[in-house]
Amino acid sequence: MQSVSDPMDLTRMRVGYGAADATGADGVAADLDVSWLTGDPLWRGLFDRWLVDALAFRVTEPNAMIVGTVDADGRPATRTVLCKGVTDAGFVFFTGYDSDKGRALAANPYASATFPWIAMERQITVRGPVVKVDPAETEAYWKSRPRGSQLSANASAQSRPIESRAALEAAAERVAQQHGGIEGTDPVPVPPRWGGYRIEPDSVEFWQGRADRLHNRVRVVRGAAGWHAERLQP
Repeated sequence: MQSVSDPMDLTRMRVGYGAADATGADGVAADLDVSWLTGDPLWRGLFDRWLVDALAFRVTEPNAMIVGTVDADGRPATRTVLCKGVTDAGFVFFTGYDSDKGRALAANPYASATFPWIAMERQITVRGPVVKVDPAETEAYWKSRPRGSQLSANASAQSRPIESRAALEAAAERVAQQHGGIEGTDPVPVPPRWGGYRIEPDSVEFWQGRADRLHNRVRVVRGAAGWHAERLQP
């Protein structure tokens, strides 16, 4: 039986949001409000400002987002991926089309993604349909990747079982040799089953932690007449 002082007693773990000595970037007097939402689309201005704040705050991997999908059998799954592009059209990430998330998106092309900036007492959650990006966009991003990442993407049958770490490293070495080595200059092609996806949001929610769990939540939703904003109860 766990004692009250047991550090693994999850029921007693608390985070004091919105306190005078909070480490977050908002300050206790600046409550998130619908009036903060600006731009076209309506979510864009605040997203950009909060991303700049996350960079200034030195959040680890500020472009990391937790992406949730649902497979053909209705089973949900989440994983952390890196957002590699944000435009008015949506949020872009890259992966293998035959990976677990790729197969789930083929069956149910809809996703949720959360930027978990908890150290700043903020989160942003995006939900919407998902489409593959144009091959030219995939190619442009591919060329920006480090050579080692390009070789690894070619060597990995993403999400498939492999017998050992040694086998994985051997596969990476074979691919490297096929393209002139890890220090070589031969171009490494985009794998045929790899590319980008864009989450085209139909809702974007901004969350700001506040004391006593009376958090601020503001959501923008896309409807037939365009975007509209609303405050949500915590």
